[in-house]
Amino acid sequence: MSYFAYHRVSTKQQKLDRGLDEIEKFCKERGIVLKSPVFTDKQSGKTFDRPRYIVLKEDVLREGDTLIITEVDRLGRNKQQIVEELNDFKAMGVRVMILELPTTLMEIKADETLNRLILDTIQNMVIELFACLAESELEKKNKRQMQGIQAMKDRGDWDKYGRPKKCAWDVFVAMYEKVENGVVRPCDAAAELGMSIPTFYRYRDKYRKGVK
Repeated sequence: MSYFAYHRVSTKQQKLDRGLDEIEKFCKERGIVLKSPVFTDKQSGKTFDRPRYIVLKEDVLREGDTLIITEVDRLGRNKQQIVEELNDFKAMGVRVMILELPTTLMEIKADETLNRLILDTIQNMVIELFACLAESELEKKNKRQMQGIQAMKDRGDWDKYGRPKKCAWDVFVAMYEKVENGVVRPCDAAAELGMSIPTFYRYRDKYRKGVK
């Protein structure tokens, strides 16, 4: 049996240090020696297209191995993803130790069949709970974001949230009137405004429809 560890942060700007320190401390306290350095990714949990995670899961872990992670949401960002991953590891015969879930860290002797059954039951319940909490937090975040967007729309501040306009409307109108009067060619007007040709013509269509 070999021990491996995995840690992930969501963006390249975030630091891995805290999670790595937690794993190192846990292994030191338990006398655990990892088979290799901790596998790490700096990538969102919304996708499983994470290079090091894929290598770890598909090429490294074997039946009887143990995988150590700091938190259940290191595996994914919603209930379905997390549960599917945990079920995959279970089918592989890989034990997952999650530092934030004490029951997953309990030492159970192989011949204690009843204790192992009880532990598995407790672990499944706790993992399901934490998976639900992880999904709930994401839903709350999305809900707060949508509420914020709606509030900005209600205040008339939507343009501050959305993609900034290429230029002020009155600046475009002044330039386009020169185009209509034959003073400036459309391509030169677009270049002057810092627009691509398709964007320029989208603005032209809005102008003709009387839409700002």
